[in-house]
Amino acid sequence: MTLTLHAASREALASAETRLAEVTGGAGTDPAALGNELLAVVDLLGREIGLRRAVADASSDPRARTRLVRAVLTGKVSEQTLRVLDAVVEARWSSPRELVDGVESLGRNALLTAAERAGKLDAVEDQLFRIARIVVSNPELEQTLSDQTASGDAKRRLLRELLQGKVDDVTLALVEQVVGRSAGRSVGYNLDELVKLAAQRRERSVAYVTSASELSAEQRERLAEQLHRIYGRPIGLHVEVDRRLGGGLVVRVGDEVIDGSAAGRIAELRRQLA
Repeated sequence: MTLTLHAASREALASAETRLAEVTGGAGTDPAALGNELLAVVDLLGREIGLRRAVADASSDPRARTRLVRAVLTGKVSEQTLRVLDAVVEARWSSPRELVDGVESLGRNALLTAAERAGKLDAVEDQLFRIARIVVSNPELEQTLSDQTASGDAKRRLLRELLQGKVDDVTLALVEQVVGRSAGRSVGYNLDELVKLAAQRRERSVAYVTSASELSAEQRERLAEQLHRIYGRPIGLHVEVDRRLGGGLVVRVGDEVIDGSAAGRIAELRRQLA
């Protein structure tokens, strides 16, 4: 999910991100556990409309909002998670929905911090990309996971059956959250947003490469170097094979598409002749 916030919410999230950095930088803090607890709070706020509105009520005393959150969650989440939530509810948010989106962003970042510290960020990013490709290429699966009328718990059980033991725990937690809150966008789209978020942690951009054949390690390295020169920043590659291209590559970086495939050249020739 692309995070779109109004000015007040952007300031609130920045403040909460500072608190998150302080907490995850402390000795004894488990960023993965913190992230999972924050995402569990997202689910709680999604279910409890009254609580969601109360903690986002900018007209109330911030200390009262903090007391409310601690009364509800003390003993259910860690003190580290409560400290992050203190910063969330003390701030002024533009709407209850944006507060929940902000907590979700914090949870995702905590999980990615855990992957980064464990040296698994590359693996998590790649797993998210591959899961997204599987979902997008299977319309029935994507429809099932995107169905807003279906039980979130049922969809999460399906994901665990498909992915448990095959991907990192951080990957599974992130995918479960996407499936649980995919309103307005397809699951495939939201998974791609997570891939970008993982890449941004290393100040990279993501290039989605479709190739007519498998690329060797040397070819991938040369392509990454060429894209680095073009865009002036490191580029992470996610490659999938599509034999229908006939030859060459199609590379997408953001909204830009570089079509060097045989199919693309033929299509361009047809347009010129039309």
